[in-house]
Amino acid sequence: MSSIVVAGDTSGSITIAAPAVAGSGTLTLPTGTDTLIGKATTDTLTNKSIAATQLTGTIAAAALPAGSVLQVVNSISSAVDTTTVIIPRDNTIPQITEGGQFLSLAITPKSATSKLLIQGNLWWASSTGASTWTQVALFKVGTADALAANASFMLTSGGGGSSPINYFMTSGTTSSITFTVRAGMETAGTLTVNGSGGLTLFGGTYYSSITITEIAA
Repeated sequence: MSSIVVAGDTSGSITIAAPAVAGSGTLTLPTGTDTLIGKATTDTLTNKSIAATQLTGTIAAAALPAGSVLQVVNSISSAVDTTTVIIPRDNTIPQITEGGQFLSLAITPKSATSKLLIQGNLWWASSTGASTWTQVALFKVGTADALAANASFMLTSGGGGSSPINYFMTSGTTSSITFTVRAGMETAGTLTVNGSGGLTLFGGTYYSSITITEIAA
């Protein structure tokens, strides 16, 4: 007998069919009162666990709980670069045409409602004398105004330092977004990134970086 037909209490029936393959197997039914789950049916499972080693594929971003990391992208640069274009230290928003661009990184968000944590760090040195400020600003390509900015004060010629810059925002899209980090002094002179006086330092291990983390909302 290749199949068993079980009639319903009022109408319809269920056919239990043996597979059309060679060999045999055993299907053990649970001892409790329960409902069987079908391969093609939509069901909610409870009190079940699956070994992590048996999981394959990906989980949709929308199915992950808030706070889950969806992706991380990063760019590191040890290239020595310079600029003589200033960024004014005043009460105006830095513009994408001011200063020099030293870092750039694109991300394609997995969700338009996710959050983006953008973290940049720029190492720089100035060629000017004392009492000079250096400004660092974060931009979204296509938007003239900076998203965030900071300033550092130099006491001596050739002085410099590290300028971290962070920003947190809603992605707002699933299309590619590019962020850049720009820097410039407030007065005429040469600003060097990842070195000093236009020259490298520490054999190329003196680097700047930008990291973007996408987080489920």
